[in-house]
Amino acid sequence: MLVDVHGRRITYLRLSVTDRCNLRCFYCSRQNAFSWLAPDEILSYEELFEVVKTAVSLGIERVRLTGGEPLIRKGLVDFVARLSTLPLKDIALTTNGVLLARYARKLREAGLKRLNVSLDTLREDRFERLCGRPFLKEVLAGIEEALKVGFYPVKINTVVLRGKNDDELLDLARLAERWPVEVRFIEFMPVGEGAGWGEEHFLPLEEVKKRLSPLGELKPVERRGGGPARVFTFPGACGRLGFIGAMSEPFCKGCNRLRLTPEGRLRPCLFSDQEIDLKVILRRPHRSEELVRAFREAVAHKPVSKHHHSPQRLMRSIGG
Repeated sequence: MLVDVHGRRITYLRLSVTDRCNLRCFYCSRQNAFSWLAPDEILSYEELFEVVKTAVSLGIERVRLTGGEPLIRKGLVDFVARLSTLPLKDIALTTNGVLLARYARKLREAGLKRLNVSLDTLREDRFERLCGRPFLKEVLAGIEEALKVGFYPVKINTVVLRGKNDDELLDLARLAERWPVEVRFIEFMPVGEGAGWGEEHFLPLEEVKKRLSPLGELKPVERRGGGPARVFTFPGACGRLGFIGAMSEPFCKGCNRLRLTPEGRLRPCLFSDQEIDLKVILRRPHRSEELVRAFREAVAHKPVSKHHHSPQRLMRSIGG
């Protein structure tokens, strides 16, 4: 069992399988300053599986695959199938949805349990401005296909950006009238080189909720699992709304997660650049005990909160 010095039991591992992406979202990447990891720097699926197997032996119960965009890495469906042979309670995936229509059924059949799809706007011209590519139709088709093949609920992650998409909050929320989805409004987090950039785009969740008042009364839903979202339903909805106040309502007290970057660096906290290099361990013999020690060391260094930490790495290189 992994328990940190603050008494938090660590049961959740976010696994970034690539730093590459087929979008260029302005808050996640620098559009004109891309440098990808070389293929041999990224952990192989064999190495990733060994990491997860070790983590499971120490009490990790849930794994989420992230990127970059995980669906652009070849062999991901087979990797999901292999993960499903481990005694995990949950295998989830966060995707931008561009390739989801192509892979949803295969992922479901491979054993993927849950899906989160990033969607910050419903306007085609704005999608291209925010995300750098004209792929809104593909994302919406991917959500529909995911629902069709049985993913429930599909969670739609919307980063709220003052002056960028905050005039669409009602339209986005009403996706929960149209589909059995959970639309989750997430406060903008200025993560990455010079972490003060973009603060003018921050909109607190309390203001978001006020702007959603035309929907009627928001009634809280009992939370399941250990996620940070506060979940509500509203009149006429077949889906739900979620709110994640990463900045104004930090959830550090209940944080139960570790993160692994594509090149194998284990991070105790999103907001801290402290990392343990698992790749050097994985690429030499007699590594099992060293991997166990590395996990225990990461948990021992997990900070009590994100305060006074300012990560320099971009979100796409961490895994979100």
